[in-house]
Amino acid sequence: MAYQVQELAGLIRSASSVLVFTGAGMSTRSGIPDYRGPQGVWKRRQPVYLQDFLASAESRIEYWDYKLEGWAQFRDARPNPAHEALAELERLGHLDTLVTQNIDGLHVAAGNSEARVVEIHGTNRFITCMTCGRRYENEPVFTAWTADRVVPLCEEEGCSGWLKPATISFGQSLDPDILERSFEAARQADLAISIGSSLVVEPAASVPLAAKQKGASYCILNQGETAHDPICDLRIDADAADFLPRLIEALDDR
Repeated sequence: MAYQVQELAGLIRSASSVLVFTGAGMSTRSGIPDYRGPQGVWKRRQPVYLQDFLASAESRIEYWDYKLEGWAQFRDARPNPAHEALAELERLGHLDTLVTQNIDGLHVAAGNSEARVVEIHGTNRFITCMTCGRRYENEPVFTAWTADRVVPLCEEEGCSGWLKPATISFGQSLDPDILERSFEAARQADLAISIGSSLVVEPAASVPLAAKQKGASYCILNQGETAHDPICDLRIDADAADFLPRLIEALDDR
């Protein structure tokens, strides 16, 4: 591992623009299981598609019950050493854009600036109105749902749209502006680092791939195989929470 730490540190020092892409493996040490893993919610519940949420009162109740099931884990989760290391990578001036598939908000909680973090699948940090787009703090809305199980409505004058967490639901398109921002950052990068992702969920997985296709060096840090292993320049099989703090030690010249 020591050699790979130094190899990646060298790539980072040589890069003028670094894109980091993260997936569920970043947050397992924070107590958030991989959605598709052995303990994932999908094993117990069928997902509620956006079209059904909008069309059916029963589906809206099912959706909010489903989101409530994972709410305590998201509420209580704290950044782990991998998140803290990426915040330090930004502080050291070696991180330009951080694109994450995760909806847990832990990159921002760890200290990465919101201006550099792109939450491509949305975030559980807020509740959003499906009609006007107004955002709400999440905890009061979840607390109200727990108490009365009445699907929450927007309080904006003249709106009364359905509220849901500000995440991308099944059947919902990604925000085109956020998607374009992600790919533009990839096109500008000369080093892409994918961390904790199996790189199979599209179109998100194509973000670091776009950097590679434009000539950037491509490093993958993940426990287990990924879909991009055959094309990367550096492959590291390690736990991000163990590896990334060592990388920061190698980069910190203080």
